[in-house]
Amino acid sequence: MDTTKKDLRIRSKVISEGVNRVPNRSMLRAVGFTDEDFKKPMIGVASTWSEVTPCNVHIDKLAERAKSGAKAGGGAPMIFNTITVSDGIAMGHEGMFYSLPSREVIADSIETVTNAERLDGVVAIGGCDKTTPACVMAIARMNIPSVYIYGGTIQPGKLDGKDIDIVSSFEAVGQYQEGLIDEEQLYKVECSACPGAGACGGMYTANTMASAVEALGMSIPGSSSTPAINDYKEQECEQAGELVVKLLEQDIYPRDIMTKEAFENAITVVMALGGSTNAFLHLLAMAHAAEVDLTMDDFERVRQNVPHIADLKPSGKYVMQDLYEAGGVPAVMKLLLEEGLLHGDCITVTGKTIAENLAEVPSLKEGQQVITPISEPLKKTGPLVVLKGNLAPEGAVAKMSGQKISRFEGPVKVYDSEAECTVAIEDNQIKEGDVVVIRNVGPKGGPGMPEMLSITAMIVGRGLNGKVALLTDGRFSGGSHGFVIGHIAPEAAVGGPIGLLQNGDIVAIDSDTQEINLQISQEEFEKRAREWKKPEPKFKRGILAKYANTVSSSSKGAVTDLFEE
Repeated sequence: MDTTKKDLRIRSKVISEGVNRVPNRSMLRAVGFTDEDFKKPMIGVASTWSEVTPCNVHIDKLAERAKSGAKAGGGAPMIFNTITVSDGIAMGHEGMFYSLPSREVIADSIETVTNAERLDGVVAIGGCDKTTPACVMAIARMNIPSVYIYGGTIQPGKLDGKDIDIVSSFEAVGQYQEGLIDEEQLYKVECSACPGAGACGGMYTANTMASAVEALGMSIPGSSSTPAINDYKEQECEQAGELVVKLLEQDIYPRDIMTKEAFENAITVVMALGGSTNAFLHLLAMAHAAEVDLTMDDFERVRQNVPHIADLKPSGKYVMQDLYEAGGVPAVMKLLLEEGLLHGDCITVTGKTIAENLAEVPSLKEGQQVITPISEPLKKTGPLVVLKGNLAPEGAVAKMSGQKISRFEGPVKVYDSEAECTVAIEDNQIKEGDVVVIRNVGPKGGPGMPEMLSITAMIVGRGLNGKVALLTDGRFSGGSHGFVIGHIAPEAAVGGPIGLLQNGDIVAIDSDTQEINLQISQEEFEKRAREWKKPEPKFKRGILAKYANTVSSSSKGAVTDLFEE
């Protein structure tokens, strides 16, 4: 439910004042409220703590610190929880169907608890991939004073004197299957890749979205790059609790912060850092929740002016901890602002503008190697490229960071599931020059638009990186790299052109002209479209059935509340 500023001033008073509210106050006294607490704004601390993933395993302690900060700031705080899904654990099997839908579950649950309890403000703390966009989606929908805090990145693992991470583990499987490493080395990778708490360490989806939300102005400067185990992370959470009460006093609300210009700042930072293609889905969904008109064309417009300057994994050398030590996301934003690439007048959760926040931030450290000079970028324009053509009328997304080639043309090998493609790779059916297509795995067709990290990791592990192209109406992990194109829309399950492909068809992909085309005659194209039959839904009950019936196209953010007027 959308809330006006007038409504917000009396939200918690609905359940705390008046003789008719004695039962409400009785219940709140049972959880620790005092007479004085009923005079204060009620602040919710939305915690995504869970033991199912290292990304979120420490967030219970961070939530306690946020509660402490809100109390010290003059609020009456309460912690409540929501779910989390580990993408890394869900990867490569049917569990991945549930990953993107979990974003909606998290957002819906935060909205539900906050509005049911009539809370006046929220601190939301996330970690794994879907928690960050979900928290911000809920914040945007409710439009009550709120601050988002990121749980932080994991430290890199160490093996044989080198940094490794979770993607190293996926790629090691391909290397083992190809006979490039033995079982003992594979075991060493498994045991070393994830040394403790925090989200996956490269510029993968979790770190990408945390950086985007910081640029959006919805989190404390530095929150996205402070490592999970750094002592300052707890101070950030305490500060966030205090800030929410101040935002109430200052009448600053999420939609005051989450403007079109603020989303352009978020896109700019994602492009400069070479972030995950999932940023398209999540920023579009967050903008939809905030009622901001954002499209894939806006990503392309911003991209043209932003250089790729971060040498970060998966296509680069460094991880988020290295960026933190070099000055962090604030130092990168300071550089971008100095180059005129950010809207400095956008307000943030600190009550100050982007420019005012960055005036207090040190520049990148001298001698650091993570961020290149603007004059010597890794790529002159952003690496996340929107492609269109007869195969993707609504668009597709390619990540071109680290790619030496910009054009690929070849015969397609079509698979209707990730499992089918996995078997084909294991049986050495995929050869250099092939265009591998995995379809019927979009938002509706998957359902849930599963990620293809296992597939891309197997391709890299077998030495085929850049030698084959991979197309899908599904999506990719932030850890995927190679000549991969995802988010092809419309998806196969609704009759999109990717569903008309046949083995042996020639497809041409060109990131310079930004085209992706199936090379058959218009007559043949129309004939196949007439003969296409809608596939039976894979699930007819439960969350995946509900999701498939309500989810929008990936080109609209794969949201579940985009209804026709």
